[in-house]
Amino acid sequence: MATTHGKAIDGSIALVTGANRGLGRAFAQALLDRGATKVYAAARNPDTVEFDDPRVVPIALDITDGEAVRAAARSCPDVSVLINNAGAMLQSPFLTAEDPDAARVEMETNYFGTLAMARAFAPVLAAHPNGSALVNMLSVVSFFVSPFNASYGASKAAEWALTNALRIEMHAQGTHVVGVHAGFIDTDMAAVISTPKISPEEVAAQTMDAIESGAPEVLADERTRATKNSVPTDQTSIYPDIQKAWDAGDNPWRR
Repeated sequence: MATTHGKAIDGSIALVTGANRGLGRAFAQALLDRGATKVYAAARNPDTVEFDDPRVVPIALDITDGEAVRAAARSCPDVSVLINNAGAMLQSPFLTAEDPDAARVEMETNYFGTLAMARAFAPVLAAHPNGSALVNMLSVVSFFVSPFNASYGASKAAEWALTNALRIEMHAQGTHVVGVHAGFIDTDMAAVISTPKISPEEVAAQTMDAIESGAPEVLADERTRATKNSVPTDQTSIYPDIQKAWDAGDNPWRR
């Protein structure tokens, strides 16, 4: 069995999904700053990808479209670093969802879309004798679920499970798999949140460090680190406060 070490970003060719704004853009810029020779910047509308750098190649990609994912793998056969950043968050509870299909949309994007990318690009990543890397952007809510954002949490828990299994399956081919967990990030998605946020640039920098060092996981901020440590006692350390907030209607996404 091959040993998976850290992957050098300098000289690599990368693909980032959801690269047109926010964290995806920060990932793409961090790869460029660390010496990537090409970054495929994927977005549903590639015209929204704006970089003043000739190393950036915008591509059209909807990760919920299986044929589009397979086509991307065929047209980007040189990728050695794949960052699965694209995701959907619809702020939907389970029982009182305004859109009953919200859970399906989030699962199709966050779980099935990420799975499709991994399946399509696994042979591409395996073709690099000096190793490769696959990064999945997860969340602090991989570790618990709040009914204010319930189906998103369920999809991220599924994606976390996917990430851990991919790490085992892809080890022999020399692909290092990194799961990145973070709380509120200072992007448009969390603009209504008043609590402290980590910058997308800091999340991206920590992710680059993990790729290069061979670390399997990034816990990007103190809230995320504390939450993961609380998982064994979640029924007393996490969920009572969520119950109080739910009963009081104290939805952080409505502030």
